[in-house]
Amino acid sequence: MGVVVIGSFNIDHVWSLPELPRPGETRSGTYRTGPGGKGFNQATAAARAGAATTFICALGSDAGGTLARSLATGDGIDLRAETVDAPTGTAGIYVDHGGLNSIVIGPGANAHLSPRHIQAQTDALSTAGVVLAQMESPLDAVAAGFTAANAAGALAMLNPAPADALVPASLLARCDLITPNESEFCAQLARHCGEHVEADGLAGLDDDRLHALCRRLLPHGTVVITLGAAGCFASHADPGRHGDDLPFRRVPAFPAQAIDTTGAGDAFSGALAASIAAGGARFSDHLEFASRYAGKATEKPGAAEAMPRREELAD
Repeated sequence: MGVVVIGSFNIDHVWSLPELPRPGETRSGTYRTGPGGKGFNQATAAARAGAATTFICALGSDAGGTLARSLATGDGIDLRAETVDAPTGTAGIYVDHGGLNSIVIGPGANAHLSPRHIQAQTDALSTAGVVLAQMESPLDAVAAGFTAANAAGALAMLNPAPADALVPASLLARCDLITPNESEFCAQLARHCGEHVEADGLAGLDDDRLHALCRRLLPHGTVVITLGAAGCFASHADPGRHGDDLPFRRVPAFPAQAIDTTGAGDAFSGALAASIAAGGARFSDHLEFASRYAGKATEKPGAAEAMPRREELAD
């Protein structure tokens, strides 16, 4: 079974410099541009990881939209784009010498993805193994996709990003699996549970405490928190559903010579979706595959263009 990704496409404008600029500060750096957007990054990762992938998005009638169509064709992605009267989305990204980044997004066309367009893709949604979305698209469009996923028995997977995304309880109720990073997890935990935990201390919590926090946020499903260099932590309400023999587990990060972490979380989510959709493996194997894939993605500059092909993982 395949992966359907509902999400954003952006043209990334990237500046690399020794240190990220502070307020009021002007710095010199090097510039490049390329494709991105969390949705497209994850769709590219899923496709290059081996999944039959459909990408549902909104694009402008401009050079950015033309680029998205060309790149999707090149990776064998079934692009289902709603053309709207707005420019294709953009993002401004600053990356320091250690690969850390700061990002500002201009949604553009992404803000106009409609539930009607989602509902028109029932042929793809009804046969998917995994439906994956993020919060760079309108809430009602994402909800329409997950409603279709729930009805078809597909796994509804949400990457609740960016960290300031307003994810209502009604959407969480439709999710089988969420994949926040530390900041995103802590933001949603505070919003929904009134529990305030510092993101930079999350990886250091003991496993029982972290599992309990995950169960508070998503009592009925699975939470996988990506923890950067500390790997990831998975917590299940029902381990047996995913073929896991443990209610929670940690998986270490794979060693990587990171030069740009911009798309690492997207690489993880896309590869995890692809692995789950393929079936026939334990959940721990899915996590290890996604962790290795994400590590490999940090070894190249860029976002979508840095996503490795499956055969590269053997290097």
